[in-house]
Amino acid sequence: MEDFDGQIQALVGREVGTGEAPDPVNQPMIRHWAAAFEDGNPVYVDEAAAAASRHGAIVAPPLMLQTWTMATPKITGMAERGGSPVETDGPGFMAVFEEAGFTGTLAVNSEFEIDRYLHLGEIVTSSTTIEAVSEQKQTRLGAGHFLTWVTEYVDQDGEPVGRQRFRILKFRPEGVA
Repeated sequence: MEDFDGQIQALVGREVGTGEAPDPVNQPMIRHWAAAFEDGNPVYVDEAAAAASRHGAIVAPPLMLQTWTMATPKITGMAERGGSPVETDGPGFMAVFEEAGFTGTLAVNSEFEIDRYLHLGEIVTSSTTIEAVSEQKQTRLGAGHFLTWVTEYVDQDGEPVGRQRFRILKFRPEGVA
């Protein structure tokens, strides 16, 4: 167990992913997002209203931040990749948990910090780092560890535009050896 604890604590501070915008911030995606969430804020879709706003032009809804760096999913082979929508270059950082029997995953929470709104045409990239791994906790689902990672988002000039803190529980389902 000591080796496992060392392995998971060694994850803290490790960069575990990057994202590059497949497309610049664009009106069609903003329009679809606003429609899906029934967000009628005119600064997202109405040029005249946006021009008259403090933004001076159309902006993307702040919580779209993650959207701009999401890779295009590849459906073929998704089941073989454990449900991952993208191909990877070998086992990911969660493999250490899976191999130790912590096969359950539960999203716990997600927090966004927005530095500024994004405008049409901007290019966003991201970098994700493991922030924390808890000691083993006993939960109703089973014994597990809480993992927290932070994704930093920057624009095409390298200027920060926001960050997302995401926390999951990797657990050993009760009744499973």
